[in-house]
Amino acid sequence: MTSQEEFLRRVRDALEALPDDERTVPVPRNYQRNSPVTSAADQAEIVELFTARLKHHGAEVHRAEPDEVPAILDLALRTHGATSALAPDGLPEDWLLFWSADAAHRVLDDQPQRSILDRERTDAVVTACAGAVADAGTLILDGGPGQCRRDAAVLADCHICVVRAEQIDYSLPQALDKLDPRRPITWFGGPAVMTDPEAESARVGGAIEETERRLVVVIVG
Repeated sequence: MTSQEEFLRRVRDALEALPDDERTVPVPRNYQRNSPVTSAADQAEIVELFTARLKHHGAEVHRAEPDEVPAILDLALRTHGATSALAPDGLPEDWLLFWSADAAHRVLDDQPQRSILDRERTDAVVTACAGAVADAGTLILDGGPGQCRRDAAVLADCHICVVRAEQIDYSLPQALDKLDPRRPITWFGGPAVMTDPEAESARVGGAIEETERRLVVVIVG
């Protein structure tokens, strides 16, 4: 018997000697959670932290009131030189109102029958999000209203994401509490994003491709 096996035997013997009610010890799972937001000042600090993290990762960040979103999206798309933009189902129609008024600009829907090649040729994708994590500078998409299919989010050269200030949580455990694990969750931490290793569109010559893109985040509120 090796020293490791002897050690494990002693641990098993010690556990067997314990009363039944002492063999299982509950482990608290809330130790990483930050205290709940209780004031506007607290939320403002969280938004500032989120902004700093995004900029550190190379993202472009804008602050806006709800009625300013169409103008900011118009400016961001024009700055990128986009002539086509993918707009998922559920995206507020007025968000792309200014940009789509130009006859040279095309707004495409995110339908399952749209080919991978069509998505690759799209200049930009505009989405909402399911949540965000301030201390990691991470955006979360889960395929809900206003959020595109996972491969569309990965393939576009420019991703413009609109986040409501109240969607930003301080830490990952707080954000996880609000997510449905049954949904296809995608995490973005900056302009560079790893593709989903299970997606066929992610495989190039049998390898996983990492794509550099421009990430623009519009924080509303």
